Amino acid sequence: MRKKDEQMYFALFWHLHQPLYRDPNTNLYVLPWVNFHAVKNYYQMIRLAEEQEFPCTFNLVPCLLEQIEDYARGTAADPFQEALEADPEDLSESQAERLRKILPGRQDKRELQMGALRSFFSPLTPAEGKREALLDLRKTILRNLMPDFIRLWQKGLIDITTTPYYHPLLPLVIDQNCARGEQLPARPYRYPEDGRAQIKKGKTYFEKILGRAPTGMWPAEGGISREAASAIEDSGISFALTDESILWKSLPLPHRSDDLFHPYRTGNLSLFFRDRELSDLIGFEFQKWNEKDAVSHFLAKIHKRREADMGQDAILTVALDGENPWAGYRDNGVPFLRELYSRLKKEDGVKPVLFTDYLSRRRPRREIDLAAGTWLGGFSKWMGDTAKNEYWDLLSQARMDCGPSEEIMVAEGSDWFWWAGEEDDPEFGRLFRAWIKKAYTSAGVEMPR
Repeated sequence: MRKKDEQMYFALFWHLHQPLYRDPNTNLYVLPWVNFHAVKNYYQMIRLAEEQEFPCTFNLVPCLLEQIEDYARGTAADPFQEALEADPEDLSESQAERLRKILPGRQDKRELQMGALRSFFSPLTPAEGKREALLDLRKTILRNLMPDFIRLWQKGLIDITTTPYYHPLLPLVIDQNCARGEQLPARPYRYPEDGRAQIKKGKTYFEKILGRAPTGMWPAEGGISREAASAIEDSGISFALTDESILWKSLPLPHRSDDLFHPYRTGNLSLFFRDRELSDLIGFEFQKWNEKDAVSHFLAKIHKRREADMGQDAILTVALDGENPWAGYRDNGVPFLRELYSRLKKEDGVKPVLFTDYLSRRRPRREIDLAAGTWLGGFSKWMGDTAKNEYWDLLSQARMDCGPSEEIMVAEGSDWFWWAGEEDDPEFGRLFRAWIKKAYTSAGVEMPR
């Protein structure tokens, strides 16, 4: 049994990501979600970390950073934002339909416009006052967002990690054959050089915007394999995170109670594996609970894990999406996060920590031979059915016909394959095909019919 005076380290990781929403032909943003989440959720997450002085690791995907910079400079060509800024008396029906994407159901155009604008703000910034004041507040938040991340990073309160530039699923880009058990597309995809190019481009842009290079990485979708880990290590990244399901596939039986609560190494790359149950409780379950009861339940589960014989320097990793869960929580999750942060800081036997601080004092002792997988375990959400495999075949043909290019890198992003075949989000399909077509145009090659 674990000694009562032995502490468990606790590392909290928030993944912030949106795919590239710009149409390659018009440069218009076809969906408003970077604008929306930056003002409402990214601002809220950085403010709460500072308010509670709670060490968090934030993962900023470079293609998200690029879009935030576009909005912060005021250069984003966004018809949704234009609808928010239009004179309500002159609001067209097409503009109203765009606003209903943000706030469904409202019919009165003036009420719709004001309601959509108010929905952009966290409870930390009450959406009060006139429309012009709220539009100015939005600009202020966007202008200060990255400086705030940089300030808290320099202060040592938070850490910031990254992902390959356009959020590609590295194992599938490097070698599609790693998806054993899935129905593979007709055309093979094996471009390890593309995976490495995405990592390099992401690191370069990250350093340009944030002032220093990242030391950690969340590979898109938690996707990892031996080859992906090697590419990450070769880039100079020192640690990465993924899901516990990959750990269980990688370790020989029998598994020990403490296997999940220590980092591993592959070469010189340190690997942390998230506790899926605890991560999913925050991501998908606790929105239905009273926040005090939810946090009590969460802490009880942490202490249950502490009771196992974990040895010294045990670390529990909770990693999840940092933007989407809060829509289902009371007051956008602010009461829950305050309760979680404040009680974790005071909890006996639990020490919140950044991964970088943890690794500065202790190194992984166990080597691991990685199996391929994702945060969902396998690859079926991105490959295997007719619609998803059709996208892979289109990409494979384009990559063969056009060679490597920026447009191909965009089309390698995981989100297009995630949403393939989903009727609720046809914009993703149109964007994916637009980037494929643009790859042919840029290469001067005729696109097959």
